[in-house]
Amino acid sequence: MSISQETSRRWQMLAIIVAIGLLIWLLAPVLMPFAIAAMLAYLSDPLADRLERLGLGRTLAVSIVFVLLILLIVAALLLLVPLIARQVENLVQNFPRYVEWSRDTAVPWLQAKLHLDPKAFDTDRLVDQIKEHIGSIGTVIGTISRSGLGVVAWLTNVVLIPVVWFYLLRDWDRLVAWIDRMLPRSVEPTVAHLARESDMVLGAFVRGQLLVMLALAIYYGVALTLVGISVGPLIGMVAGLLSFVPYLGFITGFVAAIIASLVQHGDWMHLLMVVGVFVIGQLLEGYVLVPRLVGEKIGLHPVAVIFAVLAGGYLFGFLGVLLALPAASVILVLLRYLAQRYKQSDLYTEGGEPDSVIAEIDVTVHENEGGDASAHVIGNSDPS
Repeated sequence: MSISQETSRRWQMLAIIVAIGLLIWLLAPVLMPFAIAAMLAYLSDPLADRLERLGLGRTLAVSIVFVLLILLIVAALLLLVPLIARQVENLVQNFPRYVEWSRDTAVPWLQAKLHLDPKAFDTDRLVDQIKEHIGSIGTVIGTISRSGLGVVAWLTNVVLIPVVWFYLLRDWDRLVAWIDRMLPRSVEPTVAHLARESDMVLGAFVRGQLLVMLALAIYYGVALTLVGISVGPLIGMVAGLLSFVPYLGFITGFVAAIIASLVQHGDWMHLLMVVGVFVIGQLLEGYVLVPRLVGEKIGLHPVAVIFAVLAGGYLFGFLGVLLALPAASVILVLLRYLAQRYKQSDLYTEGGEPDSVIAEIDVTVHENEGGDASAHVIGNSDPS
């Protein structure tokens, strides 16, 4: 192949990649149910494949997996929704106590320690502003509800996600084979290799991270309840769900549990028990759950996770946050491949000629009696 043909082929591939990226960018507002359905299909495909290996047909295997997972999700909702409702009701009932504690205890302490302006923490004015704007918020919500657009969109997603999930799961292997056939033959081996490696990383990371989130939610909820925090299950669920961002779940849950402990009990014993719960939780996450369920070799760096979540949310909103970790895992595989290609390229391996302009410099350091050091620089370059 000539150089012009190779250049033309690369430009064509770049144009295809840019067109696909632009299409995803333009359709991002309507892609959320399809992205969720695709993620569910990807996560449940191994179960269907196992049933197929046992002798079942693809449609029957998919139907069994789909029904079982739907029943599992419905059962979880039936258990969690009443629990969350009770926790929210408990939080609303205790809200005046939280306001009173912040006004009489927390705010005076902060003002005394940080020498802040008392008007900056005028809780009465803040509550009045909230009450003033509640009416306008209710009007907006009522208008949206009457128009029916929000309800229709929500119901459409609820119905659309399981339907798309079922058909994607049923045709998952055929879709993968079709994509493989449509790839240019010159890059198909490389793309297939990267796809297999990405599948390994995604399978271990995403499924493992979901198990870590579930385990932390259960642990924090049960432990805080045993400690005596009335809203412990709610704090535990929030801390577990936010744990996919490094330290976000820990910080959010820790601060909320500390405030709840101070408001509800107000003694050092419960405060120390809450601190112990979160210290044990961090040790459990760092030394047991993540190494066993996610794996240290394929885990993303905390800074990379935070950047991926923020960048995904900025570019694609909630869809970007949802797909941030899977996309970051795939990008990690691509970066490893590019690093290997770079180390095999002439740019990295080819040695260069010595630069005659750069002088060879010898630096000699002498230490004086007083402990001070002096350096003597000797240049060996030819001044001409």
